[in-house]
Amino acid sequence: MEFNIKTSKLTVVGAGPGDAELITLKAIKAIESADVILYDALINEELLNYASKDAEIIFVGKRKGCYAYQQEQINELIVSRAKSHGHVVRLKGGDPFIFGRGAEEIDYARQFNIETYVVPGVSSSFAVPAYQGIPLTKRGASESFWVITGTTKSHQLSNDVVLAAQSTATVVILMGMGKLNEIVEIFKSQNKHEIAVAVIQNGTTKNEKVGFGTINNIVKVVEENQLSSPAIIIIGDVVKERVALSSVLHEIKARKIE
Repeated sequence: MEFNIKTSKLTVVGAGPGDAELITLKAIKAIESADVILYDALINEELLNYASKDAEIIFVGKRKGCYAYQQEQINELIVSRAKSHGHVVRLKGGDPFIFGRGAEEIDYARQFNIETYVVPGVSSSFAVPAYQGIPLTKRGASESFWVITGTTKSHQLSNDVVLAAQSTATVVILMGMGKLNEIVEIFKSQNKHEIAVAVIQNGTTKNEKVGFGTINNIVKVVEENQLSSPAIIIIGDVVKERVALSSVLHEIKARKIE
């Protein structure tokens, strides 16, 4: 008699910023091999087509403040499904180790002797600006960049925004739309009223919307263009250094190897 005992394991997978083609080959292989997939709200659901027809697929994300599962419940779900089903893939938007709680979930799973792996993803922090032709660094414009969460665990604006505003670096703020007015006031306090700003909503997707302005007028630009979350805020001289991109960039298809 043969017993098919599956190894309990967790693979935390970065799904990229939204464009379904910005997924790594390693991520696709993980999705294909999954017995269970727990996926977040910001992933492109086209990626679920790579899953086995036998895989259990569970939405565990949040939309407009409504949580399908609290983080503690997600942790418990990872462990229970790994023990009962085998390979759990935790599919997260962007890169799971950049404001994605991927490390927290791995730490929790390891307490239960579950094998743990990670597949890095293309982070929205640099991919979304790139799709708009914005280089986060460019000679003569910026020598470095900050990536900061706009909202901390305590739901406050990160103190790092103040430090970043004092620097000459490009500043990329994720999850910061609810704190835009505070962010603007911080940069104004550093006499950076005219520094360029871009706000990009639903970056790299067909629903992408963009607003360009300065610290002085970006709040008005956001209102006029009806921009909202999920969006990324880019602050710095590099916004004025946008390069022209052909629309074909979004239409590149994988070349079939004969």
